[in-house]
Amino acid sequence: MNEELIRKKAVALGYDEENDPAPRLIATGKGLIAQEIIDRANEHNIPIVQDTALVTVLGKLDAGDYIPRDLYTAVAEILVFAMELDQKELERRAANPLKKS
Repeated sequence: MNEELIRKKAVALGYDEENDPAPRLIATGKGLIAQEIIDRANEHNIPIVQDTALVTVLGKLDAGDYIPRDLYTAVAEILVFAMELDQKELERRAANPLKKS
């Protein structure tokens, strides 16, 4: 395993506004697991945001844990970014309904 892969870290966040009181950590990993999280996000067109400091803090949580209140602002910014990308994709598809993604 190369040095870059060994140092790689990733987390996946989720939020169901109808059922969750706060965003939660869906997955966390280092090395090959981090790469798998990234690969799956890419496969499903899930936006990826690089924030080393936030990943370091969130990586200390367990999968399924809710995000601590002191991280709400940072996580909210990421979720807003992801929602904006989703909206742009929906608008693009609506403008070009016959084009395949």
